[in-house]
Amino acid sequence: MRKTLVAMFGMLVASAALWGCDPVTVHKVTSTIFDGVPAMPPAEQYCEDYHLKKLQEEKEAALKKNSASAAGEGEGSAHPPYKQKKCDNCHDKSKDSGLKKPKEQLCFMCHPKILKGYFLHGPAAVGACLECHDPHSSPNKSLMKLERAKLCVQCHREPRQAKAMHDKVTATGLFCMDCHDPHSGQAKYFLK
Repeated sequence: MRKTLVAMFGMLVASAALWGCDPVTVHKVTSTIFDGVPAMPPAEQYCEDYHLKKLQEEKEAALKKNSASAAGEGEGSAHPPYKQKKCDNCHDKSKDSGLKKPKEQLCFMCHPKILKGYFLHGPAAVGACLECHDPHSSPNKSLMKLERAKLCVQCHREPRQAKAMHDKVTATGLFCMDCHDPHSGQAKYFLK
């Protein structure tokens, strides 16, 4: 009786530990512990399911975009390899990460000259492109996670130097990226 309770407690703890894990990790652990765990669906099925989910999200985003474009917001964008279903340009199903290169190096495979200035923006310099960009599609221009007016202030909350000038510029409808290059620049503060 005691062994059964200990085993049940162990399974409960293992289940709780796996609750937030991705399906591949859950399958690896459960198939190691238990006999008869069914095989995972092929990786292509995950890709197809993901693609269908993203298509649905894009349709919903397009509906929002139509209402937003009436208000003068957003343009929407899709990463060309994703749009053309060339998933293998970035993804490698044989690797645990599922990517051809580590995520910090992946974008530089196709965008090697994105950092062309002496001064480098921190996230871009370390390959943290996904801090600002979605890898597949976005309701915003340039695959940005948020619209231009909201993106930079997610990280840059410090008081602006030349605050009065910045206030006047933003009041005219300009955005940070109209004056600053978000990746790198030859001038301090990435001024264009």
